[in-house]
Amino acid sequence: QVQFVESGGGLVQPGGSQRLSCAASRTIGSLYVMAWYRQAPGKQREWVAVISNGANTNYADSVKGRFTISRDNAKNTMYLQMNSLQHENTADYYCNKFPSYNFWGQGTQVTVSS
Repeated sequence: QVQFVESGGGLVQPGGSQRLSCAASRTIGSLYVMAWYRQAPGKQREWVAVISNGANTNYADSVKGRFTISRDNAKNTMYLQMNSLQHENTADYYCNKFPSYNFWGQGTQVTVSS
């Protein structure tokens, strides 16, 4: 069973940037479509950005133009570059394939606050 380890979260001021990383325990090339998800306090988990094995991307409307998803299959790693962060981006961020498995990593917490 593949495991995902997310990192890179922390406290950032509004308007700031942050880069999240997702390390998979085995090759992600075979997992085709990968995605970043987030779960804000009191809300359900939702997908944020999706990337195919061919590097085609898609974004939730709320982050389009500010977030960039990328992947490095050779390193079994995926990234999420987040710019112009806003308070409403505060959440625990997770990576998984898309659609997701029914198991998750521990996530990485992003807090946008002044």
